Amino acid sequence: MSGKHVAVLMGGLSSERPVSLSSGNACASALEAEGFRVTRVDVARDIAAVLVDLKPDVAFNALHGPNGEDGTIQGILEYLQIPYTHSGVLGSALAMDKDRAKAVAAAAGIPVAEGIVLDRHEIGATHPMQPPYVVKPVCEGSSFGVVIVREGQSHPPQVLGSSDWRYGDRVMVERYIAGRELTCGVMGDEVLGVTEVLPLSGAFYDYDAKYAAGGSSHVIPAQILPNIYQKVQTLALKAHQAMGCRGVSRSDFRFDDRLSEEGELVWLEVNTQPGMTPTSLVPEMAAHAGRSFGDLVRWMVEDASCSR
Repeated sequence: MSGKHVAVLMGGLSSERPVSLSSGNACASALEAEGFRVTRVDVARDIAAVLVDLKPDVAFNALHGPNGEDGTIQGILEYLQIPYTHSGVLGSALAMDKDRAKAVAAAAGIPVAEGIVLDRHEIGATHPMQPPYVVKPVCEGSSFGVVIVREGQSHPPQVLGSSDWRYGDRVMVERYIAGRELTCGVMGDEVLGVTEVLPLSGAFYDYDAKYAAGGSSHVIPAQILPNIYQKVQTLALKAHQAMGCRGVSRSDFRFDDRLSEEGELVWLEVNTQPGMTPTSLVPEMAAHAGRSFGDLVRWMVEDASCSR
């Protein structure tokens, strides 16, 4: 595959544009070091025409969020018959819709938190469920728009009715799961290690904890019981397969072990476009398994295809 022309798709139009640019540039540099001919493409609305002119052998999808992670760009690449990385149209669209993804996960026997989907304007002045609970946009990533309603809070978050809200009207209201943040990557049919994420600024793994320098620390392998570790891996692979994911994905979990070591393990979501800088979670998991960042991105290019 060395010498092949790879178009690295990055940037885009979503709230996650800065993260995508970081992922895309890191992957592009690694692919160049692996001997690929790389074109960095900052994706705009003319992306189809740009790709027709470029004629790449492979599109490396480093986009995050709406349009890049929800089946949209995947559909364009299918139409143009350009092999691409990560999940296909259906897997991407399904995983991006938190409500439908939870339904599929639950049907596959994966434990999920109780929740309901509402129009944000329906929530009003009365709690939609007993606090504590979490409100999150149905189709956003990187924790954009996520609000935690604590026990004892007198009313729902006022921001939901604000004209400043820009994350769509459909929101998921979900029981808050206290405890530890665990995550596990999948690479094809291979399950990677389990990482515990420790936000340094507080109890919530928000955007700053994920991407700001020093926002969080990662512990791999996670210091949990071996049977819980294996259960996380099993559920991550099951979620990857149930959603029809391809290439690389990452499942996030909450693990409440305050009352016992066995605790309560709950699956939150699967990320079909996880962060891809050398210090991001999936590359760290791959390194723990003995794969360098260059090995990982090369594998992803070699795994690229259409009809995913």
